Order: sequence, then structure tokens, then C-alpha cells
Amino acid sequence: MANQFRSPSTCSPSRARNKAIASLLALLAAAALAPTLAGCAKPLLSPDEPRSQYDRSDRLRGRSAPPYLTNEFGDRKPNVRGRLLGGD
Repeated sequence: MANQFRSPSTCSPSRARNKAIASLLALLAAAALAPTLAGCAKPLLSPDEPRSQYDRSDRLRGRSAPPYLTNEFGDRKPNVRGRLLGGD
């Protein structure tokens, strides 16, 4: 007789477990999708954007550092040090 007065909002243990599994799967799907969507975003700095106060004058004089360097293994790496430190 106690089961007759049970409110409809209460869940059985198996139904609660299914809700927990569904919530976990939704969270995992969101965690897997977030980096994928972030990878499609526009880069913060464009390749021709000045990196220092002297970058524009260096480019006009033909002394600007290349944006990428190729190492001895053929891998293309960003030339962070060369672009930030400048020539002289």
C-alpha cells in the first residue's frame, strides 16, 4: 500500500543509473567535441602582424625574420625567437 502513494517524480534505481550514464556520456561527448571546435577557430595572430615595434621597419628593409624554420629533420617549426628578438 505504501507504493500507491509514491510520487511520480521519484525514479527507480535502474532509471537513476541510466540517467547518470546518459549524463556521463553527454559530458564525455562535450569534452571530446570542444577541442575539435576550438581547432577551427581563427588564429590569434596573423602571419604578417607585427611582433615588435621594429618589425614594420625591418620588413620594409628586407630584414624581417621568417615566420617558420625547418629543422634538420624536415619539421616546420615557428620561428618564435627570431621574430620576437629581432635582428640586431
